[in-house]
Amino acid sequence: MDSGLLFSFLAVDLLLVCVPGADWAYVITTALRGGRVPRAVAGLVCGYALHTALAAAGLAVLVAGSPALLTAVTVAGAGYLLWLGWGVVRRPAVPGASGPASAETAPGASGPASAETAPGASGPASAEPVPGATAAAPVAVADGRPFLRGATISGLNPKGLLLYLSVLPQFLTLRGAHLPVPAQTAVLGLLHMACCAAVYLTVGALARALLAARPAAARAVTRTSGAAMLGIGAFLLVERLATL
Repeated sequence: MDSGLLFSFLAVDLLLVCVPGADWAYVITTALRGGRVPRAVAGLVCGYALHTALAAAGLAVLVAGSPALLTAVTVAGAGYLLWLGWGVVRRPAVPGASGPASAETAPGASGPASAETAPGASGPASAEPVPGATAAAPVAVADGRPFLRGATISGLNPKGLLLYLSVLPQFLTLRGAHLPVPAQTAVLGLLHMACCAAVYLTVGALARALLAARPAAARAVTRTSGAAMLGIGAFLLVERLATL
C-alpha cells in the first residue's frame, strides 16, 4: 500500500477518533468509577475488530444495503446506549468511593473477620485466606463487564459500520500492483483500532488523573457523559426511524 495514503488515513482517522462521542463517554465513566480502563478500551477495540472483519469480508455492504438489518443494528445499539446512559446519570461516579475490590478486601484487613477467626486460629494470617477465597468469584465477574460493555457499544454502533463504508474506500489502492482489497481493508481497520486504543487510553488516564481529587467535578463530568450517551442513543434511534 502507498505510504502516503496510509499517513493521510491516519490523519483523518485521528481527527474522527478525537471527536467526543459514545466511546469517550464510556471510557470516562469507567475511569471515574474506578473500573479497568484497559479492559474497557479492549472491548471497544474488539467491537471495531468486528466491523473490520465484516468490511473485509464484504458483509458490511450487505448490512448497509439491507434496511431491515441496519435498522435492527441501530435500534439495538441505540437502546443499549440509552440504558447505559440512564444508569450513569442516575448513579454518577464518585472518585475515591469504595468499589467491589475494596469492599471485598476490607474484611481481611479489619476487625469483624479477625474477631470471628480468633477463637480457632492463632493469628491474622489464618484469617486472610477466607475472605480471599470468597471474593475471588465476584472480582472475576466484575472484571469482565467493562470489556463486554465496550464491545457491545462499539460493535452495535452503526456509525462505526458506516465509517468503514464511507471513509475507508477513499484510501484503497485499486490501480496498478496492489494488495487485494480485503487485505487493504484489514490493514486500514487495524490502523483505526490502534488509533482508538491510543486515544481512549489517554482519555481514561487523563480523566482519572485530573478528576480523582475533585468529586464534584467528577460527578458533573460523569453526568455529562451519561447525558451524551442518552443524546447519541436518541439521535441514532430518531435518525434511523425517520428514514423508514
